[in-house]
Amino acid sequence: MRKIFTTKVKKIVLLIAIYTLSVAIAYGTATFYPNKFVIDRMNKDNENKMIAEWNKFGFQEPAMEYSNSKQFIEAVARCVDFINLGIEVEKRVPRDIIIAMAVLETGYGNSRFAHEANNLFGIRTWSPTTPQLKPKENPGAEWGVKKYKTKCASVKDMVDIVNRHSAYEGFRIEREQQVKSGKVDIHKLIDQLSKWSTNPEYVDLVKNRADKIHEDLKNAK
Repeated sequence: MRKIFTTKVKKIVLLIAIYTLSVAIAYGTATFYPNKFVIDRMNKDNENKMIAEWNKFGFQEPAMEYSNSKQFIEAVARCVDFINLGIEVEKRVPRDIIIAMAVLETGYGNSRFAHEANNLFGIRTWSPTTPQLKPKENPGAEWGVKKYKTKCASVKDMVDIVNRHSAYEGFRIEREQQVKSGKVDIHKLIDQLSKWSTNPEYVDLVKNRADKIHEDLKNAK
């Protein structure tokens, strides 16, 4: 079993090395024959190969275990990194934003919804056939908070919602522009997530928390 796992890891490392080398060659060639389209195409093709190879191996998501706020942040960060390995750059949600939202929604993973439903974002469902947890103050509600098998699964669903729901089209447009320009501004992205909560101060709360989390993770390295 260990031999199989080692072989898989070696393949991933080799793919990363090939990807890095191809990028270097592309940019080296561009010094004399600049062609941004060709460079972008090469990078995209190699990235897709890496993603396909990673997904084919079927690695298990990291366990999300924590007993304090620092461990919660690190656990969510590991989950986000794992998810990002399997999706294209154009579909990723910045890690600091995801962690900030999870912190605000669950109080660093301490809420009832986090413990009993593995739900880190207050994601709701109106489908009676979907596993769910009813709010204590309204047990007869037509909606419930979705239950997930793991907390990391709720992170994956959150990313999927942002990528497909019409309420976050503005986020997707802003992200596309930032990916093309190479300049990331998470505050502008957060501005497009206002519909996630009915709290009028939600956007500012996420921005402040995301900035702090960014510094905490940077200092932890």
